[in-house]
Amino acid sequence: MPCVFTIMNPNYRDSFIDWLRIERGYSPHTVESYSRDVEEFFRKLGGEIAIAEINALHVQKYVASLYLANSAASVARKISSLRAFFLHCRRQKLLTVDPLAGLAGPKLAKHIPVFLTVDEVFSLLAEPKNTDSFGQRDRAVMELIYATGMRVSEAVAGNVADLDFAAGMIKIRGKGNKERLAPFGKAAEEALQQWFLGRSQLIASRITRGDKPERDALFLNSRGSRLTVRSVERMVAHYGLRAGINVQVTPHALRHSFATHLLEMGMDLRMVQELLGHVSLSTTQRYTHLDMAHLNKVYDQAHPKAGKRITAGDAEE
Repeated sequence: MPCVFTIMNPNYRDSFIDWLRIERGYSPHTVESYSRDVEEFFRKLGGEIAIAEINALHVQKYVASLYLANSAASVARKISSLRAFFLHCRRQKLLTVDPLAGLAGPKLAKHIPVFLTVDEVFSLLAEPKNTDSFGQRDRAVMELIYATGMRVSEAVAGNVADLDFAAGMIKIRGKGNKERLAPFGKAAEEALQQWFLGRSQLIASRITRGDKPERDALFLNSRGSRLTVRSVERMVAHYGLRAGINVQVTPHALRHSFATHLLEMGMDLRMVQELLGHVSLSTTQRYTHLDMAHLNKVYDQAHPKAGKRITAGDAEE
């Protein structure tokens, strides 16, 4: 009997989801997006179709329809979802040929990472007050992200046991469940120590209510459960407004700021790559243009002959 993917029969969808979640180590948000994209593809095909019968024409017609109602970024993501699904099907021997082979996705404009100046970061981190447990937590979250360059998803997934105060290091579980160690400085250490006082109060309150406490999670919400990515995003945006910062402040902007400031101070690009948890150096290289912009600015301010830039065309042969 041919293998059929339908909305009513979720066997192959569930197998795909398990593969994304367990073997690929994708975040719940990514897994949900990929699954939704694949289901959309099969709905567009109409009716039931054996997976082995899917061919390049099916995919080309579907992708062509996407351009009518989606941005280039959305089209690229949906193609990526299908690419992952067809890879899974080939691994499961459900497909022998990749229907996406040779299909090029849309060209995306290069995204310039948003980052804050050092002064803006300091203003942002000064906004949460240590007068209550939530202020202590908020400051600790932001200090840790800026100190380590960790993703917000990595921060909320962190556990107390991941911290080593004696070594000043934290174990981070990144994409694909790959682990890395990152150092954190004195400011982050002090903020975390303050937060542990408030964290104990939240756990005690949860026990008082008769609820089972969340003892492993590093960061907790008001109910004593693990903090979510969305909560951190709202928190950082809130403090960004209070600090009067003119750009949209996100946890990712803090991560970008971490990388940019290290490069400005002369850290090697490959060391920054390791700290960020990037698999490819090309991903980290997005930050080099920011470093060069800073270098040019410093040069213009410091060099006595910087008023006139010598270009390749002006140079003597």
